[in-house]
Amino acid sequence: MHIAIYSRTLKPKDIPYAQEVFDTMHRSGVQPYVHGAYFEQIKDHINFKSPIDVYEDNEDLLRQKVDVVLSLGGDGTILDTVTLVRDSGVPIMGINLGRLGFLSSIGKEQIPEAFQALEQNAYMIERRSLLHLDSNLPLFSDAPYALNDFTILKRDTSSMITVHAYINGEYLNSYWADGIIMATPTGSTGYSLSCGGPIIFPDSGNFVITPVAPHNLTVRPIVISDDTVVSFEIEGRVDSFLCTLDSRVEAITTRHQIAIRREDFTVNLIRLHDRNFMSTIREKLSWGLDRRN
Repeated sequence: MHIAIYSRTLKPKDIPYAQEVFDTMHRSGVQPYVHGAYFEQIKDHINFKSPIDVYEDNEDLLRQKVDVVLSLGGDGTILDTVTLVRDSGVPIMGINLGRLGFLSSIGKEQIPEAFQALEQNAYMIERRSLLHLDSNLPLFSDAPYALNDFTILKRDTSSMITVHAYINGEYLNSYWADGIIMATPTGSTGYSLSCGGPIIFPDSGNFVITPVAPHNLTVRPIVISDDTVVSFEIEGRVDSFLCTLDSRVEAITTRHQIAIRREDFTVNLIRLHDRNFMSTIREKLSWGLDRRN
C-alpha cells in the first residue's frame, strides 16, 4: 500500500503523533510519500525508520499512484488536501490534530486503529459533493471548486454590500449584508453554521445560501437543490470585494459575474465503522450533554 501524507505545519505538540504515524507505517510495510514543504519541517524532528519519497504537487501525487492520502491536521488541512487530490478519486483519511474536526473525524489516539482499518479494508467511503465556480473573469486558476463553501464578503471595515442572487436565471433576492455564503452539506457545519445556517446531512443533495450579518433581519438562510445554478452580481460603495473557495481567497470587483453549480466529481473521505455523521455532530456540538451532572 502506498500512502501520501499532507500537512500544513508541524507544531511541537504534534511531534509524538507524527512520529507514531511514521512508526506505524514502517511496522506495516507501508511506503510513505510526504509533501515536500511538510518534509522540510519534520526532517529534523522525526526518526524515519524507512526511506521517504517526496512529492510536490498534484501531478507528482498522481504519478506515485497512491492508494490513500493521509491528512494530518484539522479541517482546514483536509480542504487543502482536496486541492491536491482533485478529481483523481484517491480517498482522504483525516487524522485530527486540530480542534473541532468535523472532517478530520479520526482522533490522534486512534492512529493504530486507523492503519489497521486500512490494512483490513475495514472502513467506509463517504462521497462528498463540491461546489464549482464559473466566472466571466479568471478566478482560482485550475482549482475552481470547494468542498465546504463559496463566499462573497466585504473588505476590511467598508460598508455593507449588495449581492443580487439568481437561481437558474430567475431572480431570488438582493442581499444587503456583510456578505453571503453558499455551502455544501459538508460546509453546512462550518462558516454557514456560525452565521445561523442549518445543519444538512452529507448525502442530502442540497446547497444552503446563508447571508452574513444581513441588514434585513427577515432574510434567513435558504436550502436549495444542488442541481441548480446560482449566479451572483455585486454592488457596493467600493469596487473591491473578497471571494473565497474554502480557505483560498481572491479579490473581485463589480465587473465579476459569478455562477455556482455542483462540481462534476466528488471527494472520497474515509471514516471508521464506529463513526457516522450523527455521532460526529453529537460529539463535536456536545448534543445531549448536561454539564450540571
